[in-house]
Amino acid sequence: MLLNGAEDEDKWLAEGIASVQHNAFYMHRALDSNNLREALKYSAQLLSELRTSKLSPHKYYDLYMRAFDELKRLEMFFKDESKHGVSIVDLYELVQHAGNILPRLYLLCTVGSVYIKSKEAPAKDVLKDLVEMCRAVQHPIRGLFLRSYLAQVSRDKLPDIGSEYEGDADTVMDAVEFVLQNFTEMNKLWVRMQHQHDFWPCRCYGACESFILFGDPELRPSIGLSGLQGPARVREKREKERNELRDLVGKNLHVLSQIEGVDLEMYKDNVLPRVLEQVVNCKDELAQYYLMDCIIQVFPDEYHLQTLEPLLGACPQLQPTVDIKTVLSQLMDRLSNYAASSPDVLPEFLQVEAFGKLSNAIGKVVEAQVDIPIVGVITLYVSLLTFTLRVHPDRLDYVDQVLGACVKMLSSKPKLEDGRATKQVVALLSAPLEKYNDIVTALTLSNYPRVMDHLDNGTNKVMAMVIIQSIMKNSTCISTADKVEVLFELIKGLIKDLDGTAQDELDEEDFKEEQNSVACLIHMLYNDDPEEMLKIICTVKKHIMTGGATRLPFTIPPLVFSALRLVRQLQSQDGDIAGEEVPATPKKIFQILSETIEVLSSVPSPELALRLYLHCTEAANDCKLEPVAYELFTQAFILYEEEIVHSKAQVTAIHLIIGTLQRMNVFGAENRDTLTHKATGYSAKLLKKPDQCRAVYACSHLFWVDDPDGIKDGERVLLCLKRALRIANAAQQMANIAWGSSGPVILFVEILNKYLYFFEKGNPQITTSAIQSLVELISNEMPSDSTTPDPAARVFFASTLRYIEFQKQKGGVMGEKYGAIKV
Repeated sequence: MLLNGAEDEDKWLAEGIASVQHNAFYMHRALDSNNLREALKYSAQLLSELRTSKLSPHKYYDLYMRAFDELKRLEMFFKDESKHGVSIVDLYELVQHAGNILPRLYLLCTVGSVYIKSKEAPAKDVLKDLVEMCRAVQHPIRGLFLRSYLAQVSRDKLPDIGSEYEGDADTVMDAVEFVLQNFTEMNKLWVRMQHQHDFWPCRCYGACESFILFGDPELRPSIGLSGLQGPARVREKREKERNELRDLVGKNLHVLSQIEGVDLEMYKDNVLPRVLEQVVNCKDELAQYYLMDCIIQVFPDEYHLQTLEPLLGACPQLQPTVDIKTVLSQLMDRLSNYAASSPDVLPEFLQVEAFGKLSNAIGKVVEAQVDIPIVGVITLYVSLLTFTLRVHPDRLDYVDQVLGACVKMLSSKPKLEDGRATKQVVALLSAPLEKYNDIVTALTLSNYPRVMDHLDNGTNKVMAMVIIQSIMKNSTCISTADKVEVLFELIKGLIKDLDGTAQDELDEEDFKEEQNSVACLIHMLYNDDPEEMLKIICTVKKHIMTGGATRLPFTIPPLVFSALRLVRQLQSQDGDIAGEEVPATPKKIFQILSETIEVLSSVPSPELALRLYLHCTEAANDCKLEPVAYELFTQAFILYEEEIVHSKAQVTAIHLIIGTLQRMNVFGAENRDTLTHKATGYSAKLLKKPDQCRAVYACSHLFWVDDPDGIKDGERVLLCLKRALRIANAAQQMANIAWGSSGPVILFVEILNKYLYFFEKGNPQITTSAIQSLVELISNEMPSDSTTPDPAARVFFASTLRYIEFQKQKGGVMGEKYGAIKV
């Protein structure tokens, strides 16, 4: 019964190991008895097991290691001429009479190792003879392991500088030539494995080496269309097994790198050209990638730097399917680390023009490998940019050149939709930010925004957030309008809706976070020079005005406050400077602010617009600009009249208006009367009586300002308070009609406290009799309120009475004033 492929191999391996052990036993017995002829006989039979074609490379390695261990013992026997009585020269001739070629060559390599060590012949002659003789085995697997054995036994016997085998007849060049020749032959065998399937392990018994598809029941293609899958599976298996053997070939390059005599000149003139010639000519994807990686990893960084031209020149000649981006990335990473190891090596990079050569090489690779994925190309530019930032951080022109090359490549490709490629673009854009910790440096790169233009809308916003977070983290101040212009072009994904971005697709929390970040950013834009700061404000305004109704409420307030900061800086300057080229003046800034807030009021966001108008009014008051302040107040009243319709919003707005107007001292009598009349009138027109009452008594402060130069119109204060009392009384009556009980008394208590405030401030219109009457009114109303108890009113009234009693007992002028009030 036929076994499946894996069981077959295990069986054949077990049989091979058993045969090796069997012959090794007799070989050991012959060695112990110093019987050379028997030792050679059984060692040849032992090595004959390595002639098998039935094992995969992995299984063949297990068998090879068993034989290798036995050969080490045999080598020890050959070294002791006293045991076998044959000279090393005769022994070298003797083993060549072995019947089969493979055992013969293993024995020849073993004796050759001893021959070199005896120094009875020049090392170069023995090495040359061995490497030439091994050509007799052209089976890929058997030949690779044979040459690997040759490399292993000869590596410590090469005529290197300082070696005991160096002499007049033996030079370092001989050692290099031997290793290169062995490497070349091994690489040919390794590459041949994929092309000559007749050398592949067959599963049948005997010496048959037929094509694998007809030997492996598992891999044999079935009849019909499904049979097309067979060769693909075979190729995949073949490549996997070839990959397992790569270190046998790469070991030669490692040996080359360890030869002391291989200096830069020899490496440049002899070693590298020969190795690269083999790499390019083999035209095998797996071999080219692995060997290029080996070259980069095993030889010194200094050598790579001085041989960039030939090394990079080989890259475009590689097969189109070779993963060249990884090879070049590793090379640039090694060179970057080399540059970081010592400042003394940096001049070498400039001397050899490393950046230019790497940049040109990448361009040629991209041209040569037309099918290279876009993510691979971008990855190359990321590696080049990382190299540039580490080696030449002061050369911003290099950085911009890399970005420009990436832009050129992206412009020639369809729209970027590959998520991996997008991720690499973000890495490309993030690298300068991470290196310089300063967005200002990135803003000088003309190609930076052009790279961002190739991001999809979502990623563009992510990158914009990265930029803003970098600014906030490093407390970077953007101080010129030109840089602000570039910055806002970079973050335009947060400033406005990009093409194809639907507003309803945005997550509300994410949107708020983005806009709050933009608001924070606006506060980071500052310049001590007023004219430059005004340019910054105008630039920001131009950009944020394109943001639409949902963004303006977030972005206009920080712009307004930045402008007001500039206004305060200019308070001492004349606001009436005329001329076409006017400098930054408060009046000009207020004009810009008025236009900006007007846009916000039409969004609509009238409550926010009203608050900003009032903030601007206070700033105009501080600058003594009465016409400007009056105009801004007028705009606030217009907003109140036409846009604010909800009763709660009206209550909040009228109190803000009253509070702001009370602090104004720039208005003349006429303008102030007009505004206070408006405020009082709006207060009396609120929807709810309690709101009317509170707004009207708040208006009393408009006629009595507690400043030496403030207005003090006691009569109009009293009129406001009396009007508030009438409204409170009306509220009680309405409650009585509607609910059959009197309304809350708390309004009267609040009015009483206003009376006491103005009484203490010295308003002659507020008399003790008026206060006494109000106290008695509240006392009479309080019992009737028991049906609908208002604990807050009772506590408030009791606290007020205690205050009056406290003032009476305190004595002095205030005590005398309060003395006539009975509580």
